[in-house]
Formats: sequence, structure tokens, C-alpha cells
Amino acid sequence: MTAPTMTAPQLALARNAAEAALAVLPTSRALFAADPVIPDAGTVIEGQAITARFTGAASGEVVVVVGQDLADALRESPLGELDLTAAVRPALEAAARVFGPVVLDPGQLMEPEVALSALAAKDGAVAVPLRDDEAVRAVVALVLSQWPGDDASGGLAQQPGPRIAAVMGGRGGLDMLHDVEMEVSAELGRTRMSVRELLSLTPGAIVELDRAAGSPADLLVNGRLIARGEVVVVDENFGIRITEIVAPGAE
Repeated sequence: MTAPTMTAPQLALARNAAEAALAVLPTSRALFAADPVIPDAGTVIEGQAITARFTGAASGEVVVVVGQDLADALRESPLGELDLTAAVRPALEAAARVFGPVVLDPGQLMEPEVALSALAAKDGAVAVPLRDDEAVRAVVALVLSQWPGDDASGGLAQQPGPRIAAVMGGRGGLDMLHDVEMEVSAELGRTRMSVRELLSLTPGAIVELDRAAGSPADLLVNGRLIARGEVVVVDENFGIRITEIVAPGAE
């Protein structure tokens, strides 16, 4: 692995982005950001990669490669299989936002070798290994359509301070998922309608759901039923008072 041909402020920005991602990345070990390198076969680790493009104050692409331990923990969660892309999205956003306000696309799950090879084919691509004292455990790689120059960094391209270590050192399995954010939604009921019926809807129309009045609402995590409860009002907002926890697989 060789060092990319970039200015010192640009390399500092790349490391800052990696450290921002590391601060919110689920991991079973305490990690630190190593020196930036060119993405190549030496930066590929066993696991899964999530890649996303971003636009805004800066335009580019960011890739986060996580170890197989996190992928396995999400797949075998007590809540059922959880979405790896959703779990890693905060790290993708944190890395991209180092360059200013940006909008990130939904992201795509890929094999690490494919994701890093595609990024390496673009000019200015850089990868920052996240490692412990033994080996590389994760990777943050990115490329910008135009890297900030020494005079155009907007004050961001400072030499990095102390490297940020993950606070979840020594945790494995379910423990590493405790700080992962998941989308939670409530559902009052469902129904099926023909296209003709949908097109005929007007303001004031009533759609009958498949649930009797007073029946509990469903609480879902990433579309998976985990609990049922009563609809309540909390400070002018709707809420759910849990009345039943649904065991995995029972839904």
C-alpha cells in the first residue's frame, strides 16, 4: 500500500473523515485511523462494504468496509436480520459531512473488493484503514470530484488532533449493536385496493383498514414486527404504549 499523491491538508481531511465515521461506527474493538493509502488489494478485508454518493458543498463518493463480525451480528440479531446499510449509514454521513453540508444517497451494499476497486479507478481516491494493534478491522475510503486546495479548505484541512478510538472496545455479538440506530414505525392497519380505487380517491374519502377500532397498533423496526400497543397522545404528539412484545419469528 502506497501513500496517495495528495497535499498534506487533503490527507488531513481524509483522515478527519475517517475519524468522524469511526466515532459512530459499530465495532467490537477499539480502533484508530491509520495513515491514508491508495485503495488496492491490500485494503480489502473480509466483510461487507457500503458505498454511497453525496452532493452539496462537495461531491464525491464514500465507502465504509466493516468486518464480518458486524455483518454476522446484524444477521443474527434477536430482532431478526437487521439492515447493514442502515446500521452503517451514520458513519457514511459523518464522513461526508466533514466536507460541508451534503446530501447522501441511500447507499448500496457491495463486496469490499468490488467497492474499493471501483473507487480506486477514480483520480484522487484515498482509503484510511481503521485498525487495532493487530490488524485492519474496517476501512473508510472516499473520492471527491474536486478536493479542497490548500487555500480553499474552508478551515477544515487542519492537521488532525488525537486519533479517535471507538468507545466500544472489547465488545462482540449483540453488544456491538446497542448503539446502532434503526428506523422504528407504527402501523394502525393495512388494506388492499385496486388501481381503479386508488385513482378514485378524493379528499374526504374514507379508507377502511383491516383492523377493528380499539385494536392495538403494530410497532415495527425496519419493517419487522417487534411489539404491539395502544395509541396515546404525548405532548400533542402520538405515541405507543407497549402492551405486548412479539418474539422473533412469532409475527
